[in-house]
Amino acid sequence: MSTYPATFELDAPHEMARWRPFVQWILAIPHLIIANVISSLSQVIAFVSWFVIVFTGKLPEGLANLQAMCIRYQIRAYSYAGFLRTSYPAFEFDMTQAEPGGDEVSVELPAQLEDRNRLTVGLRLFMLIPIAIVGILWSIVAMFVGFIGAFAILFTGAWPAGLRETMVKVNRWFVQVDAYGLLLRDEFPPLGL
Repeated sequence: MSTYPATFELDAPHEMARWRPFVQWILAIPHLIIANVISSLSQVIAFVSWFVIVFTGKLPEGLANLQAMCIRYQIRAYSYAGFLRTSYPAFEFDMTQAEPGGDEVSVELPAQLEDRNRLTVGLRLFMLIPIAIVGILWSIVAMFVGFIGAFAILFTGAWPAGLRETMVKVNRWFVQVDAYGLLLRDEFPPLGL
């Protein structure tokens, strides 16, 4: 397991009702719409944070908490839409870096508030290029694994352990990349799972 400060853990059963792949993605639509809006908000926060960090070397806690809420909400919505959990995510907007608890998905996002590296933040857009290339590859892997997993659920009523673990690892990787790309952390995230 990676030692990167941002974490994603899933505590949901492997078993799932066989009908869920037919309807769960439809039930996820309200969350996906909100996640899309929150993603736009997150980009604006990152833009503002970039200027604040470059000029002051610090990230205000309020911006970090708002960014953590955005990342946490998105990953909970996507994990539901991707059949990794059965409980419907709450429409919660807790603005804390620490995991508030009470959900099958646990996302810890400790932000680096002080002593930020202004150079790496200033060049962050360029540093995200290799991550974007690897992210495309991991997205393709996740798409195929999710497709196979949905059929496995239809026929067996459960995720195959290896496929589910791959999806958890891909989600964890995206949480780590979001923490870096949205300026919560200065450490470069691992490129592998």
